[in-house]
Amino acid sequence: MRRPAVWSGLGVGAALLLAGCDGIAPVTGDPAAGEVSFPKPDRPIAKVVSNQFSNEDARDERNEAQVVMDLADLRSGMTVADIGAGEGYYTVRLAERVGADGRVLAQDISREALDRLGRRVERERLENISIKFGDADNPQLPPDSFDRIFMVHMYHEVTDPYAFLWNMWPALNAGGQIVVVESDSPVGRHGLPHTLLFCEFEAVGYVLVEYIERPDIKGYFARFQRGTKRTAPDAINVCEAG
Repeated sequence: MRRPAVWSGLGVGAALLLAGCDGIAPVTGDPAAGEVSFPKPDRPIAKVVSNQFSNEDARDERNEAQVVMDLADLRSGMTVADIGAGEGYYTVRLAERVGADGRVLAQDISREALDRLGRRVERERLENISIKFGDADNPQLPPDSFDRIFMVHMYHEVTDPYAFLWNMWPALNAGGQIVVVESDSPVGRHGLPHTLLFCEFEAVGYVLVEYIERPDIKGYFARFQRGTKRTAPDAINVCEAG
């Protein structure tokens, strides 16, 4: 049985079938040392309370993953990333949808969650999934690699959203999109007002492609693509939380 590939600080090798080297170096740092820094968001960040959003059976009863994948126009053979993969609810369903010719990268900042996901991937013999540990301000994704990047019920927990989105930019391939599912909840709770989500993505240079309210996925669905230019870190305008 092949163990799921684990992405490290070195190149991941041919087995992953993904373009580029491993990750993009974080660009946060001390301005006094000549390094780049990013603004902090004007909102409280919800704490991570669980790596599992809700019971998988309950999510399947409302057909959540299928709805999201259909809205994202996810097809066989695509290469996708599942950011904040946790226990792997979306990871395993994404892998089934893209098929043997597609690839799924599961990323999280919790090593414990990734360990459990790795055991699941091995147990279920899911050959098209790889696993990568990320940083709070950088998902550490290889450049020019992904047709879709999924961020489901997790963006509100990203502690450095402007740095995170900026570092994610190069990972999309031509025509690639970021898919976000969130609850339209007040700031500081587990969710984010959609207007604030739009503002933060647009501040980095992304363009909104589609927005749909969907109670069956416990919130809204939005997808973004890269605009003509990524905003320089020191030119990012912080969105007011209100």
